[in-house]
Amino acid sequence: MRIGELAKTTGTTARALRHYEQARLISSQRAPNGYRIYDERAVVRVRNIRYLLAAGLTLDDVHVFLPCLDGDLAAAPPSDKGLRVALERLAVLNQRIAAQTEARDRLEAALREKTGDRIRPVA
Repeated sequence: MRIGELAKTTGTTARALRHYEQARLISSQRAPNGYRIYDERAVVRVRNIRYLLAAGLTLDDVHVFLPCLDGDLAAAPPSDKGLRVALERLAVLNQRIAAQTEARDRLEAALREKTGDRIRPVA
C-alpha cells in the first residue's frame, strides 16, 4: 500500500509515517516511480506506535518495544526493559505536570494580587 493509504488506514499523516521511517520504526520498499510501498504488517506496527505515543512515550522510547510492535501490544506481557522505560517516562511526565501546576499557581496568585481577587480562573 502507498503512504497515503497507510496514513488513512491508521489515522495518521504521511508526514508522521515518513518521520517513523526516518526513526527506523517502520520501513518501506520503493516502487519504480519512487513511491513508498508498505506491506500490510505496517498497519499493525503504526497503530502500535501511535498507541505508545498516545500513552506519553517518545519515539526513542518506542524503540524498546520494537520486538513486539507487530503483534497485540496491549495484550503482550511487559518486558523488564519496557516497564523501566515506561516508569522513567511517567516520572518525567509527573515532573512536567508538577512544574506546570506550580507555574499556573504562581500566575493565578499574581493575577489575584493585581486585580484585587476579581478574577475567576479559566477551567
